[in-house]
Amino acid sequence: MTIARSLNAIATVSLRGTLEEKLKAAAAAGFAGVEIFENDLVGSSLSPKEVRAMLDDLGLACMLYQPFRDFEGLSGDLRRRAFDRVRAKFDLMAELGTDRILFCSSCHPAALGERDRIVDDFRELGGIAQKRGIIVGYEALAWGRHVNDHRDAWAIVEAVDHPNIGIILDSYHSLSRQIPSESIQAIPGNKIAFVQLADAPLLDMDLLYWSRHFRNLPGQGGLDVAGFVAEILRTGYDGPLSLEIFNDRFRSNAARLVAEDGHRSLDYVRDTAQRLIAQPTAMPAPQPVLGCEFVEFTADGSDAARLGSSFASLGFTLVGEHRHKKVTRWRQGGVNLIVNAEPKGFASAYRATQGTAICAIGVRVKDKAAVLARAAALGIKAYSPEGRPGRMAMPALRGVGGSLIYLIDDHEVEGLWAREFDAVEMDADAIGADVRGIDHLAAVVHNDEFLSWQLYWRSLFGLEARGPQDVIDPSGLVHSQALQSADGAFRVTINASDARETLSSRFLDHGFGGGYQHVALTTDDIFATARGLRDHGAAMLEIPANYHADLAARFDLDAAMAARMAADGVLYDEDGDGAGFWQMYSRAFDKLFFFEFVQRAKGYAGYGAPNAGVRLAAQNRFRPDAIPAATL
Repeated sequence: MTIARSLNAIATVSLRGTLEEKLKAAAAAGFAGVEIFENDLVGSSLSPKEVRAMLDDLGLACMLYQPFRDFEGLSGDLRRRAFDRVRAKFDLMAELGTDRILFCSSCHPAALGERDRIVDDFRELGGIAQKRGIIVGYEALAWGRHVNDHRDAWAIVEAVDHPNIGIILDSYHSLSRQIPSESIQAIPGNKIAFVQLADAPLLDMDLLYWSRHFRNLPGQGGLDVAGFVAEILRTGYDGPLSLEIFNDRFRSNAARLVAEDGHRSLDYVRDTAQRLIAQPTAMPAPQPVLGCEFVEFTADGSDAARLGSSFASLGFTLVGEHRHKKVTRWRQGGVNLIVNAEPKGFASAYRATQGTAICAIGVRVKDKAAVLARAAALGIKAYSPEGRPGRMAMPALRGVGGSLIYLIDDHEVEGLWAREFDAVEMDADAIGADVRGIDHLAAVVHNDEFLSWQLYWRSLFGLEARGPQDVIDPSGLVHSQALQSADGAFRVTINASDARETLSSRFLDHGFGGGYQHVALTTDDIFATARGLRDHGAAMLEIPANYHADLAARFDLDAAMAARMAADGVLYDEDGDGAGFWQMYSRAFDKLFFFEFVQRAKGYAGYGAPNAGVRLAAQNRFRPDAIPAATL
């Protein structure tokens, strides 16, 4: 079997379901091949020959059979039985039609660590494999009894010096032990039998438990998988990149979703690795988001009027009406809010399933054509309405919860507003300037999509992940992951919860999918903004006095400042260097979405995580079963 360059593969253990269901999902997602995990085959009702026939029908190759455990370093009857198992597995591989097998470093309590003995075992194994036309890949398990470092595995393979014995490199096993990826440079590319990839969140726990429950796709964790792959590509390796993922979420998620994300993650990590070593790539570079130009809300006639009133109370001014549609533009400082009340079209369809909601955002980029090309290469679906009169001719991508991300070339922004909207006459000073821009958007997604949307933003726009947070809602735990552009010009947080009564879960229950739950607006003077909100009659979230009493003690605030924060409902946090972060919240529109106002000192990179529990408790006091629905 000859393996072509740049093929994507996935281990069946990465997917949910029966072996048949896993193979179908892998083929549908576009994978060229699979690693068949032994447990999946043993538990299947299909014979190896029937599995091979199914692979042929689906256009898949079995690129690897795995794992073969506890082979090397044994003696006496245990060694004899290990070689008997080898011959049986080689027979099975012939029926499956694969010529590669993974041997992981032994964890057997009777295995001896004598290097010469291990080398002799693999040399004898090489002779058997050569007669069968099989390539054996030796992998160093991070928890292996005597071999747990790919440098040691390579030293053994090098000493064996047999054409049918190579090394398998696995990003999790190497990176979890913080083994320098540069060490891969010592390995010739033709001795790398196979490459397995997995990312993982940065956790301090037992390596085996971490591996079995928390691995995820490249682009969903904190390991430098791209750097690992870059070093492999430097060796001249031209085989497939394959995913081997053990993750509790993936075991319950639809195989189709994981497979599609998996294929995207491999394309993403290969592209990133190639850029690191200046190799030609198959897709345009990620275009950074230069900023969020607008947030679009969908609302029907009565809700549109109430929404406009709410915006006015928050200091926004009606500045434009669309020339052909029931669409209005509200503005404050550098922030544009759009209300789309059209009875037909995308916004109407979104409203039918989600109700009054944020249905789209518009982001500024340098080259929207490059974004569209990269999205297509990553399998991200585009939505591009016809450019006929009465419809904004902006290309868009499908985003969270079925919403849209409109793409706007930065140099086209002013012309776009002038072309599509008639200005509404107003006083020159009518547009408020308390709010300078959009600090971040916060999305809520179902738990099985939590990692998927992180990969979306990272792979498409090159957003960087901040440290994940577990936020305590009075009704349960909320997982939160912040992502942002390198310069902080665009930020988004992804939130999910298993607990049914959290604010995030109640938001999801309202519609048929995830979406944006709040918009954070940035100001240079939080207290001036608070004063303006009071003057406009905005309904703001009330923060309990206990919080501000504690705040004064924690940060040594003087009495006047603590009283001022309490009066305005301002929350506060600061980082280890003393950079501060002020925030306050509006009440939610019909318990659905709300606004946050923040003042971010230079250098503060967080989102006020220590205040999240207090904010959620305050919002929880306004549940539908506690008081009637209210506007902002």
